[in-house]
Amino acid sequence: MMKSSAIAAAAILVILIDARVAPAQRLEAGAAAELLTADDSMVIGGGIGPGKAHGQEGELRASALVVEDGHGGKVALIACDVLMIERDVLDRAAHRVEQATGVPFDHVLINATHTHHAPTTATIHGYKRDEAFTKQVEDRIVRAAEAAARRLAPSRFLFRLGEESSVGKNSRLLLKDGTIFWIGPFNDAVRPTGPFDPELPVLAFRRRDGGLEAVLFNHSTHTIGTRKPGVRSPSFYGLAAQELEKERGGTFLFFEGASGSTHNLDVPTDEATHRIRQAVAAALDAATERPVDRVDAIRKEIAVRVRRFDEHADDRAVVAYCTKRIRDEPAARKTIEIFRAMRRQVAPRQCPEIPIWVQAMRIGDVAIVGVPGEYFTALGEEIKRRSPFRYTYVFELANDYIGYIPDTSGFDRGGYQVWTGLHSYLERGTGEQIVAEAVGLLEKIDHSRASSDR
Repeated sequence: MMKSSAIAAAAILVILIDARVAPAQRLEAGAAAELLTADDSMVIGGGIGPGKAHGQEGELRASALVVEDGHGGKVALIACDVLMIERDVLDRAAHRVEQATGVPFDHVLINATHTHHAPTTATIHGYKRDEAFTKQVEDRIVRAAEAAARRLAPSRFLFRLGEESSVGKNSRLLLKDGTIFWIGPFNDAVRPTGPFDPELPVLAFRRRDGGLEAVLFNHSTHTIGTRKPGVRSPSFYGLAAQELEKERGGTFLFFEGASGSTHNLDVPTDEATHRIRQAVAAALDAATERPVDRVDAIRKEIAVRVRRFDEHADDRAVVAYCTKRIRDEPAARKTIEIFRAMRRQVAPRQCPEIPIWVQAMRIGDVAIVGVPGEYFTALGEEIKRRSPFRYTYVFELANDYIGYIPDTSGFDRGGYQVWTGLHSYLERGTGEQIVAEAVGLLEKIDHSRASSDR
């Protein structure tokens, strides 16, 4: 009896030791997409003046991914095929997602893919937010998150850092006259004035049977361009995602990176779609499984300021550029007047503080930062450099829209992205302030990981 008891005790000890060395990992993921419906009567967001589209290519969608660990950690990431969405809508949507799915408000990240070919969901330039369509977007966000949560099932997490360096470039080109390129000819370009980020991370979730549940990818180029002229479209990122779904199954979600200073200037949309699709597929095929010790997120409200501006100096800059670079004189005059009208709207708001969100999230050792505007690439790269996580990626236009967020050198150089208007009104230094806050949040969730390991 004593010998049998000793053997049994030893067996129990071995099991306990094995459990400590290789703890059971429980990870669940679920993804789903909901269609956004639009018609030719709707004003399209993305231009300077109001415009309309005739017909549509691909689908406009709200796509959601819900991930849950075995320790109570749960996050939701939702991407919407629209230009941008403001905080009043997204706060309400995130609270509804919390009520419907149990994902805490602070753990919900909602991002606009920044397609310039969907009905307008923000008042900017020469047009106003389409309230009915924006309400539809809010409702589809919630429905997509609910559907994703219903699909939660045991999954494996795979990751690969891919690259696509040909679709996009730093578009704030220094021109020979000392100005910064926006629109019009740029055959007198001297050099780019900042970096381009080619990183294309792919996060995949496979069910236990090997089937794809979700693939999330991130890249940092403005989402502009359609295969057919003048149609509604998710543009090349969304088209690539939907084509990959047909080939691979699952739900593919694109999240816009720090692309406030980067555009696709020379690759046709059909070719851009092909290149993005190939880059995502290559990364997915090479992705390897990674352990997920914890899923976590943190969201912080900070205060930023609306800048003071010199009306005459701003007007001179806009007039000088538009009269020289926009060859159609009536179009140049119309553009100048739109910027004057925007500055009249910004003028009464100078200097007060406004509250914004900064967010950090992690899935195992992969970290995500959500920032609420069109973030300059140099700032996104600075967050990556200073992050305590080896794999860190920035999702811009997350949880709010507060216009362009340039770095200090971008302010110094001027150009469209810093001309005052509803598209650009923040105080110099806001971009660097957000970097510091984001890094602080990353350090907090990194510390929580270290604490949980002890």
